[in-house]
Amino acid sequence: MEENKIISPLSSIHMVPMDVIDGFQVRPGMYEVNGAMAIPCGVNFTVHSFGATSCELLLFKRMEEKPYAVLRFPENYKIGKVYSMIVFGLKIEEFEYAYRLDGTYDSRKGLLFDKNKCLLDIYAKAVTGQSVWGMEKKETVCYKARVVKDDFDWRNNRRPLIPMADLIIYEMHIRGFTYHKSSGVKYPGTFEGLREKIPYLKELGINAVELMPIFEFDEMSDYREVDGKPLVNYWGYNTVSFFAPNTSYTGNIEYNREGTELKELIKELNDNGIECFLDVVFNHTAEGNEQGPFFSFKGFDNNIYYMLTPEGYYYNFSGCGNTLNCNHPIVQQMILECLRYWVTAYHIDGFRFDLASILGRNEDGSPMSKPPLLQSLAFDPILGNVKLIAEAWDAGGLYQVGSFPAWNRWAEWNGRYRDDMRNFLKGDYSMADMAAQRIAGSKDLYLPEFRGTNASVNFLTCHDGFTLWDLYSYNMKHNEANGWNNTDGSDDNRSWNCGAEGETEDHEILALRRKMIKNAAAVLMLSRGTPMFLAGDEFGNTQYGNNNAYCQDNETSWLNWDMLEKNRDIYEFFKYMIQFRKKHAVIRKFSGRCSLNFPEIQVMEPEENLKVLRIVYAGRSAQGSINEKDDIVCLAINVFWEEQEFWLPGLTADMGWFVAADTGLKYLADGIPQSEEDMQEITCGRIRMMPRSVCVFVAKEVGE
Repeated sequence: MEENKIISPLSSIHMVPMDVIDGFQVRPGMYEVNGAMAIPCGVNFTVHSFGATSCELLLFKRMEEKPYAVLRFPENYKIGKVYSMIVFGLKIEEFEYAYRLDGTYDSRKGLLFDKNKCLLDIYAKAVTGQSVWGMEKKETVCYKARVVKDDFDWRNNRRPLIPMADLIIYEMHIRGFTYHKSSGVKYPGTFEGLREKIPYLKELGINAVELMPIFEFDEMSDYREVDGKPLVNYWGYNTVSFFAPNTSYTGNIEYNREGTELKELIKELNDNGIECFLDVVFNHTAEGNEQGPFFSFKGFDNNIYYMLTPEGYYYNFSGCGNTLNCNHPIVQQMILECLRYWVTAYHIDGFRFDLASILGRNEDGSPMSKPPLLQSLAFDPILGNVKLIAEAWDAGGLYQVGSFPAWNRWAEWNGRYRDDMRNFLKGDYSMADMAAQRIAGSKDLYLPEFRGTNASVNFLTCHDGFTLWDLYSYNMKHNEANGWNNTDGSDDNRSWNCGAEGETEDHEILALRRKMIKNAAAVLMLSRGTPMFLAGDEFGNTQYGNNNAYCQDNETSWLNWDMLEKNRDIYEFFKYMIQFRKKHAVIRKFSGRCSLNFPEIQVMEPEENLKVLRIVYAGRSAQGSINEKDDIVCLAINVFWEEQEFWLPGLTADMGWFVAADTGLKYLADGIPQSEEDMQEITCGRIRMMPRSVCVFVAKEVGE
């Protein structure tokens, strides 16, 4: 008996050639499928342009610069503004492709059509010539695309679908995470290298990775040398193609199967309970301004894809030369299709939107109260379970932290948390009231009735700025190696060097820095909202005071894994605080009423002239059931340079306060207990805290 076979719907479509162009049999294609797609009889090519008067498909042999075939779309292959053609007999392994469009050239109107320009398909799923990191492209070479075979077997992959309140986000750069020789991976600086480090991520306890840009970008686009050292576009916030993964991040070349290693990585992350977020850059492209390159969007519809002044110049709300015209219907459609593609084809769990306020600007650059793009993403059914996280500001001065258009769907990088907590933790006690607001969930910014309880992504460090080690090692930025006379990067760092600028052998200063880092880790993990921190912070990674290492593809940016052993105490403290946060649901969310009638979150006012900020979380343990035990946690913070005293809240006779963490080492020799049995019970009423320290207490039944 013949075995049952799964038949693709396309294989049952009877496709008959209708014309011959440049020796190829062709017919009108599938107009609603953007990009290039392999089908049983050949390849379907579809592009659109509102201003073009004609379109040509260029076919190239691999690595060649002159097309071996030029197929002009006949007029009857155009419906509306869409060109679509099926080319029969093409094998995707044997060609690369690009387009040429003709039309009006009038720069004052933003029309830049040039029939001699080779254009990269906006919907390309793979870009050629980018697979070797640091290989300089010749100016005569145009970007070309490949058709990708999407037959990856996800093998019943199930996404973790972790609630925002339970996430712990770990921001990282794919290359920098494992490129240093100390990483010990087989494929350094790649998706595969990160996959080799998944056991480390599990041990650390994070449950979401946020990957800095992995869309195809050209790291050599701004290549230069400073003091004989090469500088490149290392971070990758300079997108060439939104639908294509960066092929230089793969351990092996993946001709026509681009994205396979990335999918293997995402699948294994998900299988280990870790979600994968992408940092996406829809605010500008790598084409820059009037002096920038011309390889894709400018040639398809420059006046649609970019915000232009009345004179035809580029608005620059991104700080990178141009600004995508995100709320034009065509650009909206492209962005929505792009995000849907990454969710369906790559199983991406969330997106962090770089300079997201640009996504809310009108075509003239003015802010919109209800931006259609942001609203469509908030309510799109395919994106329904995906996390949407906004960097709620842009380079044009629009700052929307707490006011980003959200529809109770968008979360935000809480820049106010970063700034206020940096001030407070370095010793500015006058910020205590504001710090309490931030720790308790920033309800002054995110009213629960309008923003829910999961809008705030709390962070002290990210890729942009000091690492956590540098935050307590430098008073000033040191970006001289970037070649801009130390004028680049933020001057508003709110840092403190603990008594010496940069590297030092002073043991007291080094001990203080370690304590300050642990203070920051404890407070971050005991704050309401979603915590996020920068990869390497958990073991004291440094960038030597560079707070804008966007161009540093060297040991400035690569994680030195030798620091993991050198700073093992910092790592163990991070790991412990992550597990502590996971264990105590009351820190993360409402978990039921405490039997002692304590409020859910209580900020305890300082006593007399003392300076200890205390936050008490009170509820029930994980399930929040009436049968569950009370879950009461007290965070005490002394940022002052002298010892301070305070009282802990009163408990019932059968309960006591136990020390769960102590960065001042007064109650716990290593700052954290080796087990719950090692927690020291506080028997006296008045607690004395060491200078510049954090203590965490839990209420438990005595003898439990």
